[in-house]
Amino acid sequence: MSEKNYLADKFEADRGRLRGVAYRMLGSLPEAEDAVQEAWLRLSRADTSGVDNLSAWLTTVTSRVCLDMLRSKKSRREDALLDGGPEPSVSGEEAIERETILADSVGLALLVVLQALSPAERIAFVLHDLFDMPFDEIAPIVERTPDAARQLASRARRRVRGGEAPLDAAQVAQKSVVDAFLTASRTGDMQGLLAVLDPNVVVRADVYAGGGQTRELRGAEKVANFYDGLAKAARTALVDGKIGAVVAPRGKLYLVLDIKVENGKVVEITAVGDPERLAMMAFGLTDL
Repeated sequence: MSEKNYLADKFEADRGRLRGVAYRMLGSLPEAEDAVQEAWLRLSRADTSGVDNLSAWLTTVTSRVCLDMLRSKKSRREDALLDGGPEPSVSGEEAIERETILADSVGLALLVVLQALSPAERIAFVLHDLFDMPFDEIAPIVERTPDAARQLASRARRRVRGGEAPLDAAQVAQKSVVDAFLTASRTGDMQGLLAVLDPNVVVRADVYAGGGQTRELRGAEKVANFYDGLAKAARTALVDGKIGAVVAPRGKLYLVLDIKVENGKVVEITAVGDPERLAMMAFGLTDL
């Protein structure tokens, strides 16, 4: 077998794992594919005769490519992860379906939270906490010492968890209600929705969430009919330290649901889609 064919076979064996690494860092399947493709180009041009662990080498190269992409986005003030871009190995409906499945398996809320991290924090957290890479290997990628890389991951971990303190009893109770509401909505369980909604529940949406105008719904039946089968891309999350939900189709933050719970029932939902307001919010996960 020629050297080129050997490298190609090794790369293909690692492609799925590398795509998973890149997707968690970039939050976009097309961009993850771009990063993996760039890793292949670098591999094809590199002298790997002295590389003992090619899989680790590819992980490092892919991570550096992702870090460069994240820094480029930040310098252009493009905080949102963009759609589009070349799709080397998939296209059209297949790409959309694959990204939807991948986003759900990774965790939509996690992808939203990761977007709030700095590029270096994101790389350190993903490589260490999600892929168990040691800090002495992460350090050269983020251009820090191992101790500084450890601090990056620690800071990112606190932000991902929404702070170090666990949920208190009130938050746990509220989360169970929000979870029940979202599950009933995703599955089209009308009786489940009615069971968790206060009879006088109110839903308000800003211009962005309301399709160009502010909207308001009142009453459990109207709200249940509206949310019947709707919240497929919504996941429970900490929003500014309170239990709420993020709506993130294919991992891209679209809007936030500020959900108020009283006496075990949802009494008010405020849907926020204003990009400026979303950019000012702090997100955290509820299940870490």
